[in-house]
Amino acid sequence: KDVHLSVKARGAVAPEDGVWAHLKYEGGVHRVQRVPVTESQGRIHTSAAGVLVLPEAEDEGEVEIDANDLRIDVFRSSGPGGQSVNTTDSAVRITHVPTGIVVSMQNEKSQLQNREQAMRVLRARLLAARQEEAAAAASEARRSQVRTVDRSERIRTYNFPENRIADHRTGYKAYNLDAVLGGDLGAVVQSAVDADEAARLASAGER
Repeated sequence: KDVHLSVKARGAVAPEDGVWAHLKYEGGVHRVQRVPVTESQGRIHTSAAGVLVLPEAEDEGEVEIDANDLRIDVFRSSGPGGQSVNTTDSAVRITHVPTGIVVSMQNEKSQLQNREQAMRVLRARLLAARQEEAAAAASEARRSQVRTVDRSERIRTYNFPENRIADHRTGYKAYNLDAVLGGDLGAVVQSAVDADEAARLASAGER
């Protein structure tokens, strides 16, 4: 019912020559028209497969923070505490300007300690925001590719009796389905690449 697979480039390649650049257009509903071997009357049966194509997530790694993106304010701690309360500017407020995330820290006795603690909290919040954004993007990608496995959503049809492959987005049509299934994907993939580039140019021209 479900198949998950990973497609990787052989060795290092430029992004425009990579797997994602070519196969990202395969997401959607693929319709198959065939005559099953069990069909005695020769009637064509239609089925559909929903395909999701997502780029492999990169390693999260450490969150890099540019010092130029930070606004750091110091102020006096408030509330009960030791002798340093209300006598020195030991509390720290760090604002990450690009995201607007603000972290204030006054738990520690020294400004340096509060600053280090605030930076740890800021890194954790930035990482959580990045992960949430990636999850939302992946969810949206799934919805846009296959809203429902319905024949009306089809992006491509594979007709075995006619040995025909047709892409309904690009207008590509050829009678070499056997060759395509054997791995000769160049022309059909290129039609999607060309259609995408044409749409981008048209969109840029309207601005």
